[in-house]
Amino acid sequence: MPKATWKGAVIAEAPQERVQMVEGNVYFPPDAVSREHFRDSATQTVCPWKGTASYYDVVVDGETNRDAAWYYPEPKDPAANIRDHVAFWKGVQVEQ
Repeated sequence: MPKATWKGAVIAEAPQERVQMVEGNVYFPPDAVSREHFRDSATQTVCPWKGTASYYDVVVDGETNRDAAWYYPEPKDPAANIRDHVAFWKGVQVEQ
């Protein structure tokens, strides 16, 4: 079962059949993330084929990993399968 951890905390976990793989990244469905470890970020980036990504800071035990999670709230049609799914980087460990 894929899971994402940071600083020893499980911040997302879902059965393999519920995650989406895109460009080598595991995208977890929205209900599979532990919301208590997420804080909205003002950061946004644009992917030519997926659309505009929004970011979350990941917070564990008072430590913040800025913009360590991203998602596409309004993806372009080719990426519709990852709407609101969350992916990670910046030291967040994702096991499959």
